[in-house]
Order: sequence, then C-alpha cells, then structure tokens
Amino acid sequence: MTGFGVLLRKELHEAWRTRRLPVLVILFLVMGIVSPLTARFMNEILEAALAGQLPMTLPDPTVATVVEQLQKNLGQLGALAAIALAMGSVSGELDKGTAALVLAQPATRTSFLLAKLGAIAVVLLVATLVGVAVAWAYTAILFEPVSIAGWIAFAMLAWLALLAWASITYLASTVTGSTTAAAGLGFVALIVLSLVAVVPAADHVLPTGLAVPSSLLAIGQGEAVRGGEAATAIAGTLLLVVACAALAVASFRRREL
Repeated sequence: MTGFGVLLRKELHEAWRTRRLPVLVILFLVMGIVSPLTARFMNEILEAALAGQLPMTLPDPTVATVVEQLQKNLGQLGALAAIALAMGSVSGELDKGTAALVLAQPATRTSFLLAKLGAIAVVLLVATLVGVAVAWAYTAILFEPVSIAGWIAFAMLAWLALLAWASITYLASTVTGSTTAAAGLGFVALIVLSLVAVVPAADHVLPTGLAVPSSLLAIGQGEAVRGGEAATAIAGTLLLVVACAALAVASFRRREL
C-alpha cells in the first residue's frame, strides 16, 4: 500500500488542525466526568426535585450504576460522535476535489482510503481512553477503587463498537460521495441494528453485543463473562469493520475522480 504511512500522518495532522481530535476528546472527557457524577447524585437530585415524594425507595448507587450510565452515554452520544467524525471522511475530499490531487502523488487508492479509516480509529481510540480514564478516576473518588485492567478492557470494547458505527458511515461516505447522505445512512444503521439486536441471536454478533461483557469486566465480574458470546461479538464487530473497509475500497476503485 504505497503511501499509507504518509497519508495516515496527514490525516492525523488534519484531525488536530481542524479541531476534530480536540473536540472529540473534550466531548468524551465530559462524558467521563458526568457519568459518575450523575450516578452518584441522581437520587439526591430526584428527591430534591420531587420534594421527598418519591413513590419508592431508590437503590443506593454503585460502581455498576456508573458503568451503566457511561455505557449509555457512549452508546448514544459516543455513537453519534463517531458518525459525525466519519461522515465527511471521503465525501469531503471528493467535494473539494482534493482526492484527485492526493492520488496524483505516488499513493494508491487503497492507501488513501485505509489511511482515513486508520485515522478515524486512532482519534476514536484516544477520545475513548481519555473518557474512560476520567470516569475511572471519578468512580474511584466517589465510590471505591476499581480494577484498572477491567476498565481498560471496557474501553477497548467500547472503542470497537464505536469504530463499527464509524466504519458504516465511512462506507456510506465513500459510496454516496455525499456527507449528508453518509450521516443519514450511518444514523439509520445505528437505529436499525440496535432494533435488530433485540433478538438475542443477532445481538451476539453485532456491536451491541459488546455491552454486557464490557460492563461485567468493568465492575470486576469478569468470571461472569461468557467467553463464547464475547468472542462472537468481537469477531462479528471486527468482521463488520473489515467488510465496510473492503466494500469502500472496491467502490472507490471504480469511481471517476
């Protein structure tokens, strides 16, 4: 893949220069702060808002509450951020005409596309690690110290799920050549696959199937993770990412620039 390393550095530099990387890191940083704070003080907020007239006694918040809140934020805001990050990855270059200029240099179309997906993966990884690290620190302060290894595993599985949504949008950006269409298709895919995941057999091979094992690892119940189900969800998500990359390359090779 001629020129892949140079193009990857170029994409990462642009992610920093255009503020995409800092903005995403700040967004995930906020999620990492808000999730444990929400989990810790939500009961008090509800009691104050309802003047102590709650119809039931709320359970005391725990580390599991934090993980559930963080998982929800990453699965919603994080997924939308991943779609926004990828929606103009290829279509933006096509609109501006810079794709033809880049490919006039000694670089292949495959390198051009895979460098973009690689940069998306790196940006999402940095943002996810920052967000989860901050959430881990706040959880240790507000609740109790928790396993670093378990939260690293949580971060990696959350990142893989986010990469899947970004990959689908990246494929749409390549095939349609439209940023708006890519964003719409990425959002539709998020909704449709989330609905399909209601079926347990389907959930086990989709990015949504990573939620349960990652949560169990984060709260220190790794022994409860079913190895087969976790492996199937990881393999299915990886296959989705690879398939999106392969289809994007195949489509781009036939495109007139």
